[in-house]
Amino acid sequence: MTEFRPDKTTYIRTHAVMTAFAMAAGMLVLWLIDNPHIWTGAVGGFAAVVVRGWYMSSELLDEVWTLDARKLTGPYQRQTRVADIAKLRTIAGAVQVVTKSGDKHLIKYQKDPQSVIATINATREKAASA
Repeated sequence: MTEFRPDKTTYIRTHAVMTAFAMAAGMLVLWLIDNPHIWTGAVGGFAAVVVRGWYMSSELLDEVWTLDARKLTGPYQRQTRVADIAKLRTIAGAVQVVTKSGDKHLIKYQKDPQSVIATINATREKAASA
């Protein structure tokens, strides 16, 4: 059995990128509505992402996915059989799992998403040959 645990450094890096976008978006909106205090958009964007990151960290960093020879199991009773996985791809620091029926799951905040994909693909190949 293999476990995929979230990486705290990846979590922080992802939130740093979100913070930059939120700050820029906040300033852009205020500029578009002709607000003379554009700088407050940066403060608001920064505060929003930092509060969200702090508040959600304990929950998101506890989401562990497990992979065995037959199925991939995630938090909140998410499960898919290895044979039902149609696609795997990276999205920033996450791995998106797409099933043949169209269900999508995210294995979030992975230090090395390509390694996660390689591990799942190796398990898929073993299951297909068995």
